[in-house]
Amino acid sequence: MSASTASLDGKTVVVIGGASGVGFAVAQAARDAGARVTIGSSQPANVEAAVARLGGGVTGSAVDVGEEASVAAFFEQLGPFDHLAFTAGDWGGSFFDPVRDMDLVAAQAGLKVWFWGALAAVKYGCRTIARDGSITLTGGMLAHRPMKGAPLTTAGAGATEFLTLGLAVDLAPVRVNAVCLGIVLTERTKTLPADVL
Repeated sequence: MSASTASLDGKTVVVIGGASGVGFAVAQAARDAGARVTIGSSQPANVEAAVARLGGGVTGSAVDVGEEASVAAFFEQLGPFDHLAFTAGDWGGSFFDPVRDMDLVAAQAGLKVWFWGALAAVKYGCRTIARDGSITLTGGMLAHRPMKGAPLTTAGAGATEFLTLGLAVDLAPVRVNAVCLGIVLTERTKTLPADVL
């Protein structure tokens, strides 16, 4: 193992949203770097399949980040850990609708996972994370380069970045960062309309 990956030896990494897409890749990379990995996702069958694909050193459990009690139970069962990556997102609803056509109820539901779910994960995860640990949230380039027809996605990505700034101050010395993703061709994004990609 190279020096660049040795820092995760013996560490526990939690990836919420780790059953697919970017989260699955993060879980795989952390496992390859020597970490014990726990993934969380909303569908038990998806968690089970991802754990099987990832192999040894990886466990998982279902967690509904839209329900605070589910998040609290997930972290209580988990116990102490070192690093948290939150990559969960609900890309249905109104994320790529112009404002005149936006279903506001669907828009609120989408942010329930992406923003409020992230906040819930941090609220309960910060109680047992190592003081020299880290939390990584995922935003998006649309916070900086808005596109026509995606005001909600722009707002959600921007909200994640500003939440990260506040959390970094509030939770120090735990490190809190946001990764600003562009379009990543995952299982979900491949289903988006061609004009979005």
